Amino acid sequence: MAIVGAPNVGKSTLLNRLVGVKVSIVSQKVQTTRTRILGICVRGKAQLVFIDTPGIFQPRQRLERAMVAAAWMGARDADHIALMVDATLGLDSNTNSILERFKKEGIHADLILNKVDLVEKLKLLKLAARLNDWDVFDKTFMISAKKGDGINDLMLHFTEKLPNGPWMFPKDQVSNLTDRLIAAEITREKIFQQLYKELPYSTTVETEKWKILKDTSIRIDQVIYIQRDSQKAIILGKKGNQIKSIGVEARAELERIFDCHVQLFLFVKVRENWRDDPERYREWGLDFNA
Repeated sequence: MAIVGAPNVGKSTLLNRLVGVKVSIVSQKVQTTRTRILGICVRGKAQLVFIDTPGIFQPRQRLERAMVAAAWMGARDADHIALMVDATLGLDSNTNSILERFKKEGIHADLILNKVDLVEKLKLLKLAARLNDWDVFDKTFMISAKKGDGINDLMLHFTEKLPNGPWMFPKDQVSNLTDRLIAAEITREKIFQQLYKELPYSTTVETEKWKILKDTSIRIDQVIYIQRDSQKAIILGKKGNQIKSIGVEARAELERIFDCHVQLFLFVKVRENWRDDPERYREWGLDFNA
């Protein structure tokens, strides 16, 4: 099941809600999700695999092109597609472009209107009618991913749409991400949540060391890469208070996820051209030449 849509419509929030645990990071920053993330859950005898994709928009740079290509690849690889629309924004240019491609390629999907609790009912019905005029949707769902409204009906529908076949993953697996990558994503989330206004979209995090200690705690060393030396002060903050705050929040969440004590060490380095490093794209599962 692929969940596609414009940036920041709530796809990652929905994925986390459907799976029941956090598998995809969330922030106010556009294009927080950089690659296809699988969320895996079991309902009765059925295993559902959801694909959270990067937001689809008009890309201008290499990383943006790779992210949008990953989103469309996720849609092509899925047995079923759902287009998510932020009901408070309506039919914007990005969603319009997605619908044009759906129409051109004969793609059918379900329509998920998110944040319906923030829109008047009459406006909501008009928006649903306008979107359904494209004649590409099989069914329409109105939800609030943040509050959980409408999720049960959506999950039941997805379960009924499942093709017959063996499970693709072990019963206890909830994501395709490695522990090292999950840890890096959590730290990146905290950076964006705390600094989304100050820091440009030019930061990445890598887990360089991962060691399980004798007391079963985990030591994690991570590097926060920035593009310019002038951005160091933003990450570090006055007397190092900002990076301490990022570390405190990231460590607390990592301890909840891994259910053990975590020692997290953060370092900041400048890597001017990390967006043009093919190795980064391979690590994220992105096509460098998209």
